[in-house]
Amino acid sequence: MANQNFLICLVGLPASGKSNFANKLKIALEKKFENLNIKIIDPDIIRYSLTPDKFDHEKEQIIRNENLRVIWNELKKGNIVISDDLNYYTSMRHELKDVAESLNLFLFIIYISTPIEICLKWNEKRGEPIPNTVIYKINERFDKFYKYKWDIPDVMYDLSHITDLNQIIKDTLTKIQEKRDFIISKPKKVEINNIVSNINNESLDRITRLYVNTLLRDSTYIPLKKKIIKLRKDYVKENKNKALRESEILKKFKNFLEKNLSLKISEKS
Repeated sequence: MANQNFLICLVGLPASGKSNFANKLKIALEKKFENLNIKIIDPDIIRYSLTPDKFDHEKEQIIRNENLRVIWNELKKGNIVISDDLNYYTSMRHELKDVAESLNLFLFIIYISTPIEICLKWNEKRGEPIPNTVIYKINERFDKFYKYKWDIPDVMYDLSHITDLNQIIKDTLTKIQEKRDFIISKPKKVEINNIVSNINNESLDRITRLYVNTLLRDSTYIPLKKKIIKLRKDYVKENKNKALRESEILKKFKNFLEKNLSLKISEKS
């Protein structure tokens, strides 16, 4: 069990910085888990091998299936796998969850939440390898993370605000190690309350932060940004160390915002 591998799912828009993040994370994982191989699986490589000249929509399902097959094979070999893909549909993330669970491994979701405006600028700087229209379309179709408990990211980063990526990678390794240890170890009974409390507090911070991030994508709430951010901090402070289920955190936080902002938050948010 000490050598157990796992699957990392990167999620984010094109040109959000996922591949750069994946490469740096791979190097850090190789140093931390010296006895395990780290594999980055990029479906673009599979896509290019099948359609080197142009995008062919009819081959996308074949590419998707091949991508999952390669991920499964690498995990089966005992490797740690990083899925360097957009993974913007819930169904895509669920397929990765199924692959991990079929091998009795855990899934670690990293949401690179770089805003679309920044993604477009970064895409332009690298010569627009992806048409801006495609980025806009993916952004419009991006599935939010709140529908299922398993689909809440373990960590999320807006890379446009990161000044020290090495520190973020280090923090990510810590989170991965904590989840890995919790899953494969058997904590002593005296430690369980502290572990549960820490997990609840991490979920409280992560879920509310992610919800605010999504909420502020809607221009309706931009004028209320400072107040919403302050209310999030107040809510986290009030509910710290409480035994809340993840579904309760989101529902109560939304009600808390509506009450203090004196408005009804759209179901689309």
